[in-house]
Amino acid sequence: MKSNRNYNDIGQVFDEIFDAARSIGDEFKRNFNDFNFETQWKHCDENADYYPNYSYPPMNMFMTQDRHLIFEFALAGFDEKNISLNFQGDYMIFSAAIDVPPETGENLKFFKRRLKLKDIEKQKYFVPADKYDQEKVKAVFKNGILKVTVPPQEYLDQNGGVKIEIVREDD
Repeated sequence: MKSNRNYNDIGQVFDEIFDAARSIGDEFKRNFNDFNFETQWKHCDENADYYPNYSYPPMNMFMTQDRHLIFEFALAGFDEKNISLNFQGDYMIFSAAIDVPPETGENLKFFKRRLKLKDIEKQKYFVPADKYDQEKVKAVFKNGILKVTVPPQEYLDQNGGVKIEIVREDD
């Protein structure tokens, strides 16, 4: 009895998979091997939401020309003493609690309600420790905006090697 089924050559399937993986690897190396601010900046879309799960509070995240990573959080109604900001590994953890109780009740009729003050629970933002100096982070809270500046790591010039200081030993 003859079957009408077509069978795929498993060797050919694996060759196609490995060729695709190789081309993806080559493309990745071509685009991301050497970080160049000018070319990387072109790929960023200022309207793209890279953290879609965190729509509250409104925020901006950007990188300056000198590679400082900037986070700006709009925290109207919050007090700086109720804001928590720390690093755990490669993640900056941000949370905040609101002191102002929301207006509720049977006698209230909202015509427009856009201001929804609520606590912010542990939002995680990727800030790789090998690229950014977590010890030198600066956070400034002014006029309801929390601005967090994360400077890049300062790397030694590896091309010239490491200079060793020679001191004279007094007899």
